[in-house]
Amino acid sequence: METTFVQPNGLSKSRPRTGGSSSTTSQLELSQKIAALADLTTQQLRNEWRRLYRNHPPRLSRDLLVRTIAYRLQELAYGGLSKATQRKLIALTNELQTNGGIAPDPGPRVRPGARFVREWRGRTHTVVVTEDGFEYVGKTYSSLSKIAQAITGAHWSGPRFFGLNRSEAIAAVQPQHKPSDAIGEGEHING
Repeated sequence: METTFVQPNGLSKSRPRTGGSSSTTSQLELSQKIAALADLTTQQLRNEWRRLYRNHPPRLSRDLLVRTIAYRLQELAYGGLSKATQRKLIALTNELQTNGGIAPDPGPRVRPGARFVREWRGRTHTVVVTEDGFEYVGKTYSSLSKIAQAITGAHWSGPRFFGLNRSEAIAAVQPQHKPSDAIGEGEHING
C-alpha cells in the first residue's frame, strides 16, 4: 500500500506505507508531514482531506482542517481509537441526543457496609462505607480523599490511597461470578 502526500508546492509524493511502524524514521516523516500542513493552501488542505477521508471536507476553518488532517495522519500511522473508546463515545453521543446533555460519570460505587483497609506507617486503618459517606474512627467523612488526608497529613486521591480502582468498584456493584463473591457486609478490599 502507498501513502500519497501533497507537498506545499502542489506536487504529490508517494511512499510505501509501513502499517503502524513506530520506527524513528517513520516518526520523523510523520512529524515532517504534519509540519508541512501549515504551508498548504486551503484548497490543498481540502484536497488532502478528500484523499485521507475519502469524502468532501466539511466547512471548517483552515486551522481545524490542519488539525483534523494531522489527527488522521497520526491515526493512520499509529492506529485509531480502541473499540472500548469508540463504544463509550457512541454511548455518550446517544445520551446527548436522547437527553440533551451528558451526566457526569459518578465514578466507582461501592455498597454500604463495604470496608477499605489500608496499612500506613505501621498502622492499619479501616474505613466503612455508609449511606451518608464513609466512617473512619467513629467520624463520618464525605469522601475517601478527606480520610486519606487525615491519615497522611497530605492531599491524596482517596480511591487511589485505599487501592480502589475502577474494575474493583464495578465488581463490587456488579459481581461477575456469583452474588456471594461481591464485596459487602464484613468483607474487605485491601490496598
